[in-house]
Amino acid sequence: MSFVLAIDQGTTSSRAMVFRADLSVAAVAQQEFPQHFPASGSVEHDPEDIWSSTIAVCRDALKKAGLAPKDIAAIGITNQRETTVVWDRATGQAVYRAIVWQDRRTAEFCAKLKNEGHEPAITAKTGLIIDPYFSGTKVAWILDNVPGARARAMRGELLFGTVDCYLLWRLTGGKVHATDATNASRTLLFDIHTGAWDDDLLKLLNVPRAMLPEVKDSSHPFGETVPDLFGGAIAVAGIAGDQQAATIGQACFSPGMIKSTYGTGCFALLNTGTTPVASKNKLLTTIAYQLKGKRTYALEGSIFVAGSAVQWLRDGLGVIKQAAETGPLAEESDSAQSVYLVPAFVGLGAPYWNPRVRGALFGLTRNTGPTELAHAALESVCYQTCDLWEAMRADWPEAKAANIVLRVDGGMTASDWTMQRLADLLDAPVDRPKVQETTALGAAYLAGLSAGVYPEPEKFADNWRLERRFKPNMSAATRERKLKGWARAVKGVLASDEGA
Repeated sequence: MSFVLAIDQGTTSSRAMVFRADLSVAAVAQQEFPQHFPASGSVEHDPEDIWSSTIAVCRDALKKAGLAPKDIAAIGITNQRETTVVWDRATGQAVYRAIVWQDRRTAEFCAKLKNEGHEPAITAKTGLIIDPYFSGTKVAWILDNVPGARARAMRGELLFGTVDCYLLWRLTGGKVHATDATNASRTLLFDIHTGAWDDDLLKLLNVPRAMLPEVKDSSHPFGETVPDLFGGAIAVAGIAGDQQAATIGQACFSPGMIKSTYGTGCFALLNTGTTPVASKNKLLTTIAYQLKGKRTYALEGSIFVAGSAVQWLRDGLGVIKQAAETGPLAEESDSAQSVYLVPAFVGLGAPYWNPRVRGALFGLTRNTGPTELAHAALESVCYQTCDLWEAMRADWPEAKAANIVLRVDGGMTASDWTMQRLADLLDAPVDRPKVQETTALGAAYLAGLSAGVYPEPEKFADNWRLERRFKPNMSAATRERKLKGWARAVKGVLASDEGA
């Protein structure tokens, strides 16, 4: 039993990966599933699609690897965070589609909570801001809008869970209703200081305690799968939300270590150790992982547009045919031009959190063309990362003294040009690992740690392998000039805010 199966249940697809005892990949299977957009700002998934695609990829991965359940030491789950499912305790049937993390339907309820002055108290307990992004207001919406749901929830007939919790419940045949501390910390219902569901928050959001799962360590023997799913029972022994799983997969176990994932958007997490740091710069305070009852915290910054800026060049403007063209194009751009793209296509994330502003290009000339646009799009991701890093440094003074190295993963990190520019603008090394599938690796590690396949964090960190380190190679004067130009561009975009 020297293999671990990782379930990576994402927003647009479900994936399963089989890892060997040496952390190498034995097999991968992936399947997309439908997205539902019932109204403007609404995003939903059918929980049955999440379930069936997850089981299909697990079976496929096991088949590709030529393995039986007896060969698998444990299953680890990582998931799209904040996506909310409410289901019947007796039948397992969802009472409504899963409301996805991107969904904005509870914006009015969030505005009401803010106007009533609840945000400071909520932030103090949860480390989060009041936003439709998080799970708590989504649960309340389902209870208030599905006929009979609230009464049934009060009677203890309905259960709530994030996607990890729902999958665990189904995998164990309804025997285990549990989640881990990282997913609980994204609900607006969980006190990250006490490590428990909070009665005041439950009352404020009108969510019955009877619906809530038990909160456990991220690496823990959660339960066993029912034998008929895979032809034999397999232990489920690790759970973490996707960004936290990537932090673990990047072996960011020491305070001061940062990982940044560059996908459609970008999520950067800074390990702050056993101390939760309250942000004064609109970052989130979250649980990075919980092992042996001990919580490790992180500051998190979310950028809404990273890889989607490149998709815009391809699909919106048609200046490239594929993403890989952007690096070589940026290399050819006119160095005399200073073109800035502020990609606020859906507003600006951390550290601004302004959903109303929209994107803009600055510094255009008659000579501006595809090469300069590619340059500006890739550079915008680097500038936004710099903004997060500055906010983190301001929030956590220890960060200034730390010899920071940024560990990166995600699709955009394949661009050498972008990673070099990131190192130049941060004035810090950027490390790209050999194993890019850090989210699934993190889930596998948590399960394998509990099952005795993988070593303690310190030893696991020793196995982290560098593919390439990008070292800063830009003069201080150039860096300062470019960062000032970016700051002016962002100021211009923020000034365009016309209010609600």
